[in-house]
Amino acid sequence: MALAVAAVSSSAPLIAYAAAPALAVAFWRNTISVGLLSPVTLLRRRAELRTLTRGAGRREGWFCVLSGVALAAHFATWMPSAQLTTVAAATALGATQPVWQGLIALGQGRRLPTLAWVGIGVAVAGAVLATGADFGHSGRAVTGDLLAVVGGIAAAIYTAFGERARATISTTAYTTICYGVCAALLLVVCLVGGVQLTGFPGTTWLAVLGLVAGAQLLGHSMFNYALQRFSATTISVLILLEAPGAALIAWVWLGQLPRTAALPGLALLLVGVMIVVIGGARASRRAEPVGVPPEVAPLAD
Repeated sequence: MALAVAAVSSSAPLIAYAAAPALAVAFWRNTISVGLLSPVTLLRRRAELRTLTRGAGRREGWFCVLSGVALAAHFATWMPSAQLTTVAAATALGATQPVWQGLIALGQGRRLPTLAWVGIGVAVAGAVLATGADFGHSGRAVTGDLLAVVGGIAAAIYTAFGERARATISTTAYTTICYGVCAALLLVVCLVGGVQLTGFPGTTWLAVLGLVAGAQLLGHSMFNYALQRFSATTISVLILLEAPGAALIAWVWLGQLPRTAALPGLALLLVGVMIVVIGGARASRRAEPVGVPPEVAPLAD
């Protein structure tokens, strides 16, 4: 778990460090991951991939595709935010995903527990305080804050579709399709927008490889492995350690200190998200006394 938290905490600092457009970093991060996953998927999951193109399996296949679209939206908004605002603000505001996840569940007809509504209120208040501190700093920082929030919303949509797909599809097949769709969409966006995709210094490529090995593969994989021993609630709360972890790395490595005025808001935001996660878990246990249904953990970037 410590290794997984350290891996995902390095994500925002590496993005801020990379001397390349955030969209280009997002494209290469997903493209390289697909290149590493595809041989394994084609070797071991070829029959499963065929079932997703015909009959009843097409529905699950579309869930994979839609999840990839939402993931592309997440990367296209959250990753630029890490270069526009502070690493601490981008990570904390992106961690609002469980709040939006709860609102999506409400839209699907599920009743939110009172504790979840309390958490949503606290998280929103914290986000307003943190963003308000940036209004006095620069318009660039405010844009980064807003992009981070949109990134958190996109992450919630990505997880909602992924939850449906992973009910019947293996993790290997799902991630290969999802990352592939995400990489293809980001390529189109980069080409249309004239975003530079090559010609970066060696340090930037090392940062991209660090993102692939750390947050994209190692972080996600270790959290998935930990689900065998820890509850999803425990992991959801531990993933929130990405925010202070990323801030610490950015301070030590990049000399980037979080703005003092934003700290109370960021702390309040994380407390609110934690309340939402724990409140949702308690409601699930009361609703399903025999077996706890899958809980949605925040997306580790």
